Amino acid sequence: MTTPVSDRSPRTTSGERHRRAPDESTLASTVTTARTRIVGERTGVVADLVVVVVRALRTVRAALASAVRAASSVITPLGWTVAVLIPLMLLAGYAWGWVELIVLGTIGATLAVVAALYLVGRVRLAIELSPPPSRVAVGDEASAVLRVTNPTGRRSFAQVIDVPVGTVIVPVSIHGLAPGHVVERELAVPTQRRGRLALGPVRTLRADPIGLVRRELIWTDPLEIIVHPRTIDIPSTSSGLVRDLEGQPTRDLTPSDLAFHALREYVPGDDRRHIHWKSTAKTGALMVRQFEETRRSHLVVAQSIASIDFGSDAEFELAVSVTASLGARAIRDAREVSVVVSAVTPDFAKRAVVALRPLSTLTPTRLLDELALVEHGPAALGILDVARLAGEGTRGVSVAFLVVGSTVTAARLRTAAAGFPPAVAVVVLQCDPERVPGRRRLGSFSVVTIGSLTDLRHAMRGGDS
Repeated sequence: MTTPVSDRSPRTTSGERHRRAPDESTLASTVTTARTRIVGERTGVVADLVVVVVRALRTVRAALASAVRAASSVITPLGWTVAVLIPLMLLAGYAWGWVELIVLGTIGATLAVVAALYLVGRVRLAIELSPPPSRVAVGDEASAVLRVTNPTGRRSFAQVIDVPVGTVIVPVSIHGLAPGHVVERELAVPTQRRGRLALGPVRTLRADPIGLVRRELIWTDPLEIIVHPRTIDIPSTSSGLVRDLEGQPTRDLTPSDLAFHALREYVPGDDRRHIHWKSTAKTGALMVRQFEETRRSHLVVAQSIASIDFGSDAEFELAVSVTASLGARAIRDAREVSVVVSAVTPDFAKRAVVALRPLSTLTPTRLLDELALVEHGPAALGILDVARLAGEGTRGVSVAFLVVGSTVTAARLRTAAAGFPPAVAVVVLQCDPERVPGRRRLGSFSVVTIGSLTDLRHAMRGGDS
């Protein structure tokens, strides 16, 4: 006789099923809307009236907020003060019989009406700003053109147009224009200092003489101009000084490369593809080719941006121009080049940032864009750390240029040059406009004093400046 197996699955009662699957009314009760927050679940005329009143109050509040924002955009703090004082003076003057307060209130009200008239109407002009090239060099002449057109059928009033150029706002006076007439104004763009320069947005300002109200209209989008550091065309890095520094062939031997060196007997582990069968047949022993290792030259330009390494801003600007000229020339020569500057420690960092900031060497323009924004500061790494990190982090370096200022002593220069492997040719370019340019040897490296960019060209040719 077989005993039936009991069903061990738990049975659910109807009450449990009801708790697990709430009906639609239960789900609806968990939804909160604006109406439920105001009147709850109450219905009827009173509840509907309360909802209507709340909706009306919200609409009025939104309209008042919009009106206040609009008024705040045209009423100055002085205008708000006068608007508050006018009714107070009139009420106090009529209540207490003070003629002086009534007169002041009347004058204030008259001024407010006159000020409001200055905001009536619209400026119907077409204003365009044609910028100079987006990238210019320090000292180059650059100008933007402001073009104002009257597209309407009636004569326009005279206008004063404000054009922000960098940190300066240039006012441009435009006389009244006849229908369809065009006037152009040329604006000089300052390029005495490299960096990012903002141009625009062009705006006009309408205000009353006292300063109670003012309305500002924006006509163009803001533009940006990058002022590159000044560079000079130097000899190709495949000739002159760089070629002289890289002219020593390597003596490292390798079993696989391009430059054939000699033959030797086969040892276990050698690649059989390099067996020289003719020599093997003559000697009776397996002979393999041995090669001389060839290296792809890698140029490194490392610049310190620490204030301690420069005696003046002129030295630092010259150093940036030297770095830009070297890097741009190497990029145009399709060389493998790395351009690095000191990393800057943030003001509130817990510890110093010991790193380098690599600059883009994809194109000369990208490199100059980044060098245009480089600034020196006391929180940047000095040349000792820059040279050490560049020597440790860059592989296959053949020539390293260290760009510094006049305050770096000979002892510090020796320590900086020692940060590179002995096989690397190190050249220190010391920027000092106050010293006579020249070249000298300090141990295993050269120090070239640069007083101007022309001295850099002479130095790169391989001769003394």
